[in-house]
Amino acid sequence: MIAEPSRKQREILESGRVARMATVDETGKPHIVPICYAYVSGLIYTPIDKKPKSVTVNTLGRIKNIRWNPYVSFVIDKYYEDWNRLYYLKITARASLLDRGEEYENSLMSLSEKYSQYRDMDLLNLGLPVIEISPLRIVSWGDVTSGSKGR
Repeated sequence: MIAEPSRKQREILESGRVARMATVDETGKPHIVPICYAYVSGLIYTPIDKKPKSVTVNTLGRIKNIRWNPYVSFVIDKYYEDWNRLYYLKITARASLLDRGEEYENSLMSLSEKYSQYRDMDLLNLGLPVIEISPLRIVSWGDVTSGSKGR
């Protein structure tokens, strides 16, 4: 069952520009990467794009790890010098890989609408996979909950 964010959590998910996604490999070693994403109808999508990679798409750590263990953590945070404004949103989720179909195409369109860089690299025609992240649990802290700490 997909976790439902609060109104404020949803605002952060919709407006956020970058997050971090953590996966775990078969030896239990964590792997974390910064990602761009789109939040659409309760799901989070992040693409594999054409920025230079040191390995092939199928041997990327996040792809291999999701195939081995589909559970991921997803974090959006905001730092301010005024620590009363700090917040984070942490999502425990189940990830899967999309490489075709209507959901795949819609996710690429949403990502291209949100990020001009994806429009410029013609994300829709690259044929690279998209990671779909289905939130199972959402925890937030700080100014996400209208200034109350510890929620």
